[in-house]
Amino acid sequence: MGDERHTQHVGSGVEADAVVVGAGVIGCAVAFELARAGREVVVVDKAAGPGQGSTSASSAVIRFNYSTWDGVALSWEAKHCWESWREHLGATDSEPLARFHRTGFLMLDVPVVDHAHTAALFDRAGVPYEIWDAATLRARLPQLDPARHWPPKSLHDEAFWREGDGELGGLWCPAGGYVDDPQLAAVNLSDAARRHGVRFVFRRRVVDVQRDDGRVGDVVLDDGTRLAAPVVVNVGGPWSTQINTLAGVGDDFTIAVRPMRQEVHAVGATDEVAATLPVVADLDLGTYFRATPGDALLVGGAEPACEPLQWLDDPDAANPSPTAELFDAQVTRVARRVPAMTVPTVPRGLAGVYDVAEDWTPIYDRTSLDGYYVAMGTSGNQFKNAPVVGQLMARLVDAVESRHEHDGNPLPFTGAQTGLTIDLGAFSRRRTVNTESTGTVLG
Repeated sequence: MGDERHTQHVGSGVEADAVVVGAGVIGCAVAFELARAGREVVVVDKAAGPGQGSTSASSAVIRFNYSTWDGVALSWEAKHCWESWREHLGATDSEPLARFHRTGFLMLDVPVVDHAHTAALFDRAGVPYEIWDAATLRARLPQLDPARHWPPKSLHDEAFWREGDGELGGLWCPAGGYVDDPQLAAVNLSDAARRHGVRFVFRRRVVDVQRDDGRVGDVVLDDGTRLAAPVVVNVGGPWSTQINTLAGVGDDFTIAVRPMRQEVHAVGATDEVAATLPVVADLDLGTYFRATPGDALLVGGAEPACEPLQWLDDPDAANPSPTAELFDAQVTRVARRVPAMTVPTVPRGLAGVYDVAEDWTPIYDRTSLDGYYVAMGTSGNQFKNAPVVGQLMARLVDAVESRHEHDGNPLPFTGAQTGLTIDLGAFSRRRTVNTESTGTVLG
């Protein structure tokens, strides 16, 4: 999608105010906001067009259930951008856009999530919610079986097939939902960036990030092109750690970031089921699922302990096809929650590679190399925040390049839509591990 019309010719030596490495939804958002702030920007990506890496495998869920204030405030601010997407982009009335579907979001009860903690953060941010008991869940969403199964179990464990041990409720947020086309959302942002003069270079790998007198130097591509700019932002997704290695940064990071293979599956559903289901986070069984604009459910895993995580040394080595074993496991778990659903015999869906921080909280920060910034560890739960991440990264770059000492005095960021203040220190490369995290894609 969108390769030739987005690709622009660049010569063997290119100068700009900023280079953004990565044209996923967050990379395009960063480029858009840097350009709106007056910088001349070049974006480079190994793929053929915007949003063709991890973004294309995103479930694009819009939710606000995070374990920290800054996570809640960031996602709530971003929701307002998705609700006014055309205005946010400055798009014409005729431009096809990704669309936010407001279906509601249900977080089912599970021991690792404290609804009282979430509710307190929601109250502070102004996020609407309701606490449901099992009777309310059954009345409001009769297509769901409220049986409790914790902890998640392998299908090879006979305990998986036993009846539930009691019933559960959940925390309901009517403002949640999903974006129907994550790759189109990245294209939308790239189009908006291009209107502000951003140049895109596709089908090119970064092979070196040089240094120049203690600052970031040229970004060298595999065809010999050299991109020279005083600012480089690494938004390389699963390749971000490799790019950091090229730049010689990462020694002072206290948060590890690694590539992880993930699968998302599509399953046919009846009109009655698909049309009425919200987004459901079901850590009790180890899954999440949502409807799609067609008659289908999108099913993903929530990293249950009974399934080994598929960490990768090389993201390019990932198997791009869904596997029967993982398809059966994830879809069968959802079928326990949605009894009207059947488990197909042939896997359907896609596989992608996520860029995962060890506590599933991203890093939005400067680095020890002046002029070199990172937005990484974002896969799995930051798609929803992309519009605002672009803004906060542009704000961070402006401040640090104006000699603000961000490491010692982290910047605050106040959302234009909500007025909520986010401490960017919460996303520091040198922060302590977030012990409140669920340890799953839900953060």
